[in-house]
Amino acid sequence: MIKLNFMKKIMLFVFFVYSLVNYAQTPCDNGMAGPYPCNGYDLQSFIPFSTFNASSGNDSWGWTDPQDGKEYALMGLNNGTVFIDISDPINPIYLGKLPTHTSSTTWRDVKVYNNYAFVVSEAGGHGMQVFDLTRLRDVANPPETFTEDAHYGGFGDAHNIVINEETGYAYGVGADYSGGAHFINIQDPLNPVGEGGYAGSGYTHDAQVITYNGPDTDYTGREIYIGSNESFVTIVDVTDKSNPVLIANATYSNDSYTHQGWLSEDLNYFILGDELDEQNFGFNTKTIVFDFSDLDNPQFEFDYFGTTSAIDHNGYTKNNKYYLANYTAGMRVFDISDLENQNISELGYFDTFPSNNSANFSGAWNVYPYFESGNIVISNYSGGGFFLVKSSIIDTINSPQFVKI
Repeated sequence: MIKLNFMKKIMLFVFFVYSLVNYAQTPCDNGMAGPYPCNGYDLQSFIPFSTFNASSGNDSWGWTDPQDGKEYALMGLNNGTVFIDISDPINPIYLGKLPTHTSSTTWRDVKVYNNYAFVVSEAGGHGMQVFDLTRLRDVANPPETFTEDAHYGGFGDAHNIVINEETGYAYGVGADYSGGAHFINIQDPLNPVGEGGYAGSGYTHDAQVITYNGPDTDYTGREIYIGSNESFVTIVDVTDKSNPVLIANATYSNDSYTHQGWLSEDLNYFILGDELDEQNFGFNTKTIVFDFSDLDNPQFEFDYFGTTSAIDHNGYTKNNKYYLANYTAGMRVFDISDLENQNISELGYFDTFPSNNSANFSGAWNVYPYFESGNIVISNYSGGGFFLVKSSIIDTINSPQFVKI
């Protein structure tokens, strides 16, 4: 009997430890999905940093194979970039890692163009790695250690990479050109070609670049660069790579570090996060909204304050929603369907850092909400690993109104 009780305790302990490092399809029930606070989002699966032989994570992105529609998650780590087959989201397959080109670092960023991944890092001499994502179709013995298919050495370290998939141009930012934009033609992905850069607005921390088709008809068809430049947002016409032209800068009050932002899908608004204002001013998570309907004259529109004191990091828009990586508060999802009346409301969340919601640099670094399946990648900086979540509620024809399943 003593032996049976002892074995029973051992089995319970093993189950407890296993539950801490491996979750699959855990529904959000009464505000929790396993140990994770949640509202409206279920945990599909989780992979800890230890599986990747890494100590921290950073950026994330996604690729959908045009050949068969399979979905793959890409996640940056301190020592490389990993690729995960999430076509069965409850049983993801860690396919392998592309090691860093030089050394380990906290910062790594990855984007996708034409079935290739492009990776930059703040590791010295790293440059830009190019990886052929179609190689993920035939991984015989995962996880593999991959090698890069090409490398661009036109700069050493870079904080971020931005890609306009319509034109086939990548923009390394936080590198050279006073930390501004470094232009790279990637239309032939295995042969990237540098085409100059833009230094006129100083250091860019992150950016979005689009072929413009918005309300300001003066710029229809132009390639527009929107940089988050530490203390302001810069808007630049980069259509002619040999002659980029500053359009305007947008400013706001109580700025601490203009970090990252994303346009609403109608291009009327730009939604911005300032990474240090929560720490420096003591208010709850602040989201800043600009009116960008006239690119020559961008206007501050309003501030939205969230429900926690957590620091905001990267955010992206999809339909009428804004998906925010909110560090210790995890992923937060907002209804942005009524920005013209200065209304934002929180729809739901999935908290990947349960221990607190304080203003410090732990928890969710990035989210990727663009898979057709509705699966959403959340990549943690610390305190976790790779998370895959999905709404437990259904969207009625892209409306912010929901019906519970």
